[in-house]
This record gives sequence, structure tokens and C-alpha cells, in this order.
Amino acid sequence: MVLIGFSKYAIAADKPNDWENPQMISLNTEQSHCTLIPYQNINQALKAERFASPFFKSLNGKWKFNWVKKPANRPMDFYKTEFDVSQWDEIDVPGNWQMFGYGIPVYLNIPYVFKKDPPHIQQDYNPVGSYRTEFTIAKDWDGRQVFLHFDGVESAFYLWINGEKVGYSQGSRTPAEFNITKYLKNGKNILAAEVYQWSDGSYLECQDFWRLSGIFRNVYLFSTPKVHIRDFEIKTDLDNNFVDATLSVTAKVWNYGEKNCEKPMVQVSLYDSENNLNGGQVLMKATTALIAPATESVIMMKTQIKNPLKWSAEFPNLYTLVLRLMDKDGNELEIESAKFGFREVEITNGQLKVNGVSILVKGVNRHEHDDRTGHYVTRESMIKDIQLMKQFNINTVRTSHYPDDPEWYELCDKYGLYLIDEGNIEAHGIGYAPENVLANRPEWKEAHLDRIRRMVERDKNHPSIIIWSLGNEAGDGTAFEACSDWIHHRDPSRPVHYERAGRQPHTDIVCPMYSRIESIIKYAQEEQNRPLILCEYAHAMGNSVGNLQDYWDAIEKYDFLQGGCIWDWVDQGLIKTTEDGREYWGYGGDFGDNPNDANFCLNGLVLPDRGLTPKIWEVKKVYQYIKFLPVNLAEGKIEIINKYFFRNLKDLIIKWEVIGDCEQVLSGNISQPDIAPNESKIIDLKNYKIIPKPGVEYFLNFSVITANEEALVPKGHEVAIEQFELPIEIVVNKTSIEKFPELSITQDKAKATITGENFNLIFDKKTGTISSYVFKGTKLIEAGPIPNFWRAPTDNDFGNGMQKRCAHWQKASNNRIVKKIRVKKIAKNRIDVLVDFVLPDVDSKHRVSYSVLGSGDIVVASNLRLGEQSVHELMRFGMKMRLPKEFEKMEYFGRGPHENYWDRKTASLIGIYKSTVRDQYVPYISPQENGNKTEVRWAAFRNEEGMGMMAIGMELLSMSALHYSIEDLSQEKRGTKHDIDLQERDFVALNLDYKQTGVGGDNSWGARPHKKYTLLPKNYSYQFRLRPIDGGDDPKDLSKQKFELD
Repeated sequence: MVLIGFSKYAIAADKPNDWENPQMISLNTEQSHCTLIPYQNINQALKAERFASPFFKSLNGKWKFNWVKKPANRPMDFYKTEFDVSQWDEIDVPGNWQMFGYGIPVYLNIPYVFKKDPPHIQQDYNPVGSYRTEFTIAKDWDGRQVFLHFDGVESAFYLWINGEKVGYSQGSRTPAEFNITKYLKNGKNILAAEVYQWSDGSYLECQDFWRLSGIFRNVYLFSTPKVHIRDFEIKTDLDNNFVDATLSVTAKVWNYGEKNCEKPMVQVSLYDSENNLNGGQVLMKATTALIAPATESVIMMKTQIKNPLKWSAEFPNLYTLVLRLMDKDGNELEIESAKFGFREVEITNGQLKVNGVSILVKGVNRHEHDDRTGHYVTRESMIKDIQLMKQFNINTVRTSHYPDDPEWYELCDKYGLYLIDEGNIEAHGIGYAPENVLANRPEWKEAHLDRIRRMVERDKNHPSIIIWSLGNEAGDGTAFEACSDWIHHRDPSRPVHYERAGRQPHTDIVCPMYSRIESIIKYAQEEQNRPLILCEYAHAMGNSVGNLQDYWDAIEKYDFLQGGCIWDWVDQGLIKTTEDGREYWGYGGDFGDNPNDANFCLNGLVLPDRGLTPKIWEVKKVYQYIKFLPVNLAEGKIEIINKYFFRNLKDLIIKWEVIGDCEQVLSGNISQPDIAPNESKIIDLKNYKIIPKPGVEYFLNFSVITANEEALVPKGHEVAIEQFELPIEIVVNKTSIEKFPELSITQDKAKATITGENFNLIFDKKTGTISSYVFKGTKLIEAGPIPNFWRAPTDNDFGNGMQKRCAHWQKASNNRIVKKIRVKKIAKNRIDVLVDFVLPDVDSKHRVSYSVLGSGDIVVASNLRLGEQSVHELMRFGMKMRLPKEFEKMEYFGRGPHENYWDRKTASLIGIYKSTVRDQYVPYISPQENGNKTEVRWAAFRNEEGMGMMAIGMELLSMSALHYSIEDLSQEKRGTKHDIDLQERDFVALNLDYKQTGVGGDNSWGARPHKKYTLLPKNYSYQFRLRPIDGGDDPKDLSKQKFELD
């Protein structure tokens, strides 16, 4: 007996767990098919609202739930009907169990969360969630087949109905569907699901996102007749002129009954967007002789459609296809439908084309993310994403890095976005060595193919999908070659994309990630038979997306460059709550997850709640479809280029204005401009005559708005902007200082006090800075100006090691030594203070001169002279000071209104902007440099009474004003501080700079800002003027004063 027992144990031990066997992918699941639901009548079918069908029943809601840390502790018999779960917790389905406190969310980029030993999963910690719920079946479903459908379960699960085992599935982001008809009974039915956090499938799901688990997408039942259209495929093939179309429909009809089904017929009808029946009759029909029980018949039909409306992201014209299944006597057995579009994708002459037109991919990568529910996203959230994308000129989404919820595709079909549909395959934690990658291991081949097949079969009818992607960062190997071959055979109507394939033949598109501009230009300068589309670029981590315009200057210049997808759409922050009840967004490490990749999940153009960041405005401008070129600015002659691919500009309004001192002096509209796609027209602005005034800068601004309401886009929405500085200048006569009031000075070893009419100024000789500046009883400066060469490191700075490489510049400012200070009365109404600093940390000298005038103006000149010591680039060259907190009201003349930088300012037009200091702060979840403005002519800061101070650049300045110091915004290393950690200071931290190095954005792990946007080590100098103001002063007038100073 002992020997027999030992033998049985040994046999069992040799058989791997299903969830540790890459060749055990599913058990008793249905074949993959397109997203479908039967309807009761034609009206329901035309609406195609799946969730409203009487043959649909949602099981979403509260389920009983038990969670254990390892499989050995799971409740073994919980699936039995008599098992008591009344004392179990309840959990929301859909949902990730970590979001309800079961285990913790873990954020990692590359590594696996578990010990790496494919296909094995550690036994000591692999949580198991046991789910129970109950449901009843409607009486009118009697005699029908009933299917249980899970849209997404992570990672692997077993299913029982009424105590009987139904099956098993893994593959988290494509459906698992079971025919449960034979397991059902009248009245209450019990569903039990046992979900494993990790399985061998997890080795193919090592994506850069929060690692979450559970039943996180919709769960529902649907019923069908015994003879059922199990799947159907819609294909459209446009003729050589892309006018007429061949419509092909393939229906797969399965007989679930016990008898032969003789001569079933499938009828196909076509309806337009107004539900008008094409041709007023059935479009086509076909029969098959017989379908035996448990077999399938494939019915194929084809017809010609005369000049249908075409589908594109710009014009998402949809038709409704209705399929009727009839028995031999003409009785209707079933009716199904789908919204689809006539659209053709091809690659010819090295270019990706939609409906014969070469397009540009103005894209983003998008993870499914909700800051409160994790990977479960609602329809409302999807629509919000699409609305923002449409309004910010984004036309393409890569579903990084897995197939999305089925509703996403229906919405993209409806509203118009191109999709790169990506397979749920990423094995980043394995690495890319050919001998290690799973794609080169025969036992993993089917696991790769299964994920690709399930994606393609589910999503094949969506016109929004123009490219299939095999996955992401999983190395390359024979399995991917097989996947590419399978897709090309199964669906030759779309190209295949896979980044790790490089230029191998199993990718139709060269799709690198984070290639530099010079690299893609090199590719495009040679003759190619494949386009280059950056699958990821412009890494948008924190304060980033610099030099985006430079990328697109190259993309629009070269035919073989066709755009790319920014990484990525949304900051993946999750809500956390402080002990005192304040909410904030957490990132890696905030939930006790260790190891973690900190804030590397915060790369979005939008915040977790879809709040906008300044980065997305730059994207909107760079991605815009209308271009303006100056032909003759003096005469108002402009070339307008329509960069849309299908849209004429007739349904837009082009508004123009000429502003001087940011006041409108001329304006006009160009209504219904008839400019065809990819065409241009030179226009003459009417009544274009400017009478210039001295000292006034003039700009010609364009704003293009929608003339009518469009889907998700309101009437009057701005789609494009442009600005030109006009070549008009009348020089202002310089102001003599002779009539300024007299100044007096007193000084000792510690300070120098300069007194003028209505003001008093104290220089601290020890620090070489102004310690007090009082005007009409109001303190203007609390400290400074102080030489400054540093900024709070951005995420990109941390990525390229700036905080260490350039630390000598931070020390240079803090460790400056006053070498000499000289105070000299130049005239009765002018006193100069000259301060010489030594900067020992950079072996350099820095001189600051102050010319104090009787008007209260202070002309500040800053000069840096490098020594012989080798130093690195400067983060900024400027001066910082502190103003009273009461100087909250802010007005400036420069680029705005959004935060902008040397390499990210295309979207920020020059103007006069009024705001507050508090509103200058940009709430990056992990604090860093923010709030900067470039090309600033002047800036004014006032209290409630209108008293304050302004700064006027003797040249264009870079400026920021915040209630936080550089030190407040700084971190010792990336991802160790949160926005909520900041406490507003009781001062205004004002930075007045010659320039600040750009923010960069090629990547966040080594790339530096481009040289042309970098303050390289050399001598620098610049000047600005400080001026007290009161309630009656107009900064525009004061800024025009030019002084005669020696």
C-alpha cells in the first residue's frame, strides 16, 4: 500500500500545474470570435447596443470573495454548492483585488514581480482569489444555449457552475468564454471562479504598468439559438481608384443541437448611418446544405457596393451590417449586427496608406488606467480619453501593450481614431538574448500564437484598427515569425508591426522606440520599401516633451517617416489617502511594494484624473493639421496649407488678428476656406494696414475654429493656431535720467543704504545681495537677487545623471564668495554697486552690477567668466530673489499662458497674460522644476492694493514665479517626494534668467536636452531692470522706457 501510494504521488508530482504549463492555455473554452450578441429584432440590431439586448445578462456587481497568499491555503471546496460563503467579504466585479486592500499594487517596469524561473511560479507567495456569485436564467432563454463570457481575468482561473468544473483559461486581456448550458438548472445557479495572481502566462505579461490581479473586465451571460452564427467577418476591398468597394462577409454557423440543420440561410442587409436599407432589400444571401450536430458551416458572400462613404479617423463613416439566420422554411432563427466601415490599408512605395492616402501617425500609447479602479476603465472614461485626443489633434492610439476592452474599439470606430492593436505579449524581464527569449523556446510557441489569434479573431471587424502589433519588448524569435506568418495569412488586409523585429521581414513597418532625430532622418534619406513609425518616442515623464517640433520637422520633410506614438497618454498614479484624509496620487513604493520603479509610471500627457498638463498643449500645436507660412508679412500675404488627409477646410473658420501691446488693432475672418486635403492657397488679408506706434511689438495671430459642432468637439473649438512677429519697429527715444530725483547713500562695513524719493534700498555687503527694498512703505524684495545656475532636477535630469554631473553648479551658487563690493555715486541720481563673486566650485568669477536710479529703477547686469577648470553644462544662468507673498497678482509679456521652455514653446504664443503666482505651479506628481516662461519682455507682481515690482528684460528673459523654492521642489533621487508633500512658502520665489536649459524628452534614462537647447559651459552675460510700481502704473508703458547709461 505504501508503494502504491508513493507511486501515485510521484505521477501527480510529475504533472505540472495547469498554471505552470505554457502548453496548457485553456480547457473547454469556446473558439475566439468577433464581439457579438444576438438581438430580438431589427430595431435592436440597428442600434447594436450589446448590453441592451434581451439575450444579454450582466453579472457585474458584488461577488463573495476570499483571498489567500498562496495556493496551498486556498479553500479547496468553495465551488461546492453546499459550501458556506456567507461570512466571506464582498468585492466589486469588475475590479482588481489590490484596489480593495487584498495584497498591494506593485509597480515595476522591467523585472518580474515573482522569482524568475519559467514556466514555474513560486509557491510560497502566489495569491489566489476565490469568487462566488449567484444568478438566475430568464424563462425566455429556455431551450437556448447559454454562454458565460469573461472579458478579462488576470492571470489564470478555473470555473465551476453549480459545483461542476467547467474549464480553465489564461491570457488576461482577451476573452474567456464557456458554454455553460448543460451545467444550468432552474432557479438559482452558483458560479465559482478561482483566480491565480500569477501563472506561466504571467511570463508573457511583464508590461510596464501596475501589476494588478482579479476579474477586472465585464462578466456576462448571453444566449443563442441552438443553431447560431458563432462568428462573422466583414471585409471591404476598395477598387484601384478607392471609390467602389467589394464587400465580403463570412459567417460561421455552429449547430449546438442534436439534430441536423438542413439548408440554413444567412441573409445580409446593409444600412447607412440613418438606418436606411441599402437598395431597399436584402443585400446578399447564401445557404449551406446541412450542418450536422457539433459541427460548423462556413458561409461566404460577396457583393459590389457603389461608392460607399469611406471610413477614416477624420470621417468615421459607419454602416450597420445585419445578419439574419433563417431555417429552411424561412423562419428567423437569429439576428446579429455590427457597425463597420469601408476602409482599406496598404503599404505601397514605402508608405502606409489609408484609402490610398499616405497618412501620418499623430499618436500616443495608452494604458488602460483609472486612478481609483486600477485596470478597470469605464465607458465614460474611454469617451473622455477619446474626446481629449480628438480635441488635441491625436489621431492614433497604440493599445500598449495588450488588446483593450472591446468597448474601446467600438468607440474608436464611432468617433474616429486609428488603432495599432497590440498582442498581450511582453517578456521584458527575460531580456533579449536569443538563447533566453521565450519566443525561441518551442514549448512557448503556442502560447504566443494563441494570444495573437485571440486578438485578431476578436477585433477583426473594426475599421479603426489599421495595424496589428505582435507585442512589446519580448525579444525576437521563431514564435514571432510564426505569429507574423499567421496574421499575414489570416488577415492580409492589415500590416504587421513589431519593434523587436527591427528590419527583419516579419514586420511590415520599421517601428523603433526612442530613436533620435538624426537616426530616423538617416533612414529616410535612403530608398525604402517600408515606412518608419516610432512605436514609442517623446518620453513624457514629468516635465518633458522637449524638441517635439524638431521630430515633426523631420517627419513632415521625409516621405518614409510617418509619425509615431508618444509615451504615453496618462500618468499611472493611484489614489492614496493621508492619515488626515487628504488624497494624493501614489506611485511605485507608496504601497509597500518593494522592489519598485518609483515614479517611472508617471509619463502621461494627462494626469491620472485626465487633468491637462502643459505638455499636451505642445502636442496639440505640433500635431495640428493646418500650417501657415509667411509669404509677405508686411503686406498680409500668407500661405495656408491643409495638412489633413481627407478633410477640406470648408467647415472651419480661420480667424486672424494683428495685436500691438497685445491689444487688437486689426482682425478678420476667413470663412469656409476651400482648401482641399494636402493642398495650399495663398491669401491676402483684407484691410491689412497697420499704423505702428513707438516701442510697440506687433504680432499676426491665427486661430482656426470649428464652424459647427462635431462628434465630441463643440462648435468654436480651436483646432490650430499660429503666430508671426511682424517686421515693424519704431524705436523709442531713450529717457534721460537727469530729471530723476536725487539719491543719498550711507554705508558701513556691513551694509550700504541708498535712499531716494519714496524708496529705501539696503545692500548686504557680506552676501553681496539686496537685503531690503522698500517703496512707499511696501517691501518689494525680501532677499536677492542671488546668482543662480541650478534648477530642481526634472525626471529627465535624473535620468541622464544631471543632478550628479552638474552638481558643481548648485554648489557654485551656494558657496559663492564675495571677493569685492564697490559702491560708487555716479551722479546725483545714480549710484552703482559692483559685486565681484568667486565661485570656487567651478573655478569661475561672477560679477553683478546694480545701477540704482533716482526713479527707483535698478538696472542689474550679470556676467559669468569661466576659469580653466573643466565644467559641465549649466541648468540655468540667472538670478533668483524672494518677493513678499502678498505679490500674488502676476502679469507678464512673453510666451504663455502654459508653462514653456527653450525646447517646448511652440504652443505658447507671445502675449500679455494675467494670472496669479499660485496658478503658475504645475502639479507634477513627483515635484520638479516647473512653471517657466520664455521670451519674457517684462513681468509685474502686485499686492491687492496694486503696489509691487516689475522686471523688464534688456533682452528676452526666462522667468518663473512660484510659492516654492528650488530646494522645495528638489529631491535627492527621482521618485522620493510627492506633490502633497509641498507646503507653500510665505514668499514668492522669482527666477529671472538669461535662459534655462531645455527639458529634453528623447528618453528619461540617459538622453540629455539637445545641444542647441543647452547652456554649454562658456561665458554668459545679460541685463534686466527692476522697477517699483503702484496702482496707477501701466507696466506696458514703463517697459518702454530706455535709459542712457554709460
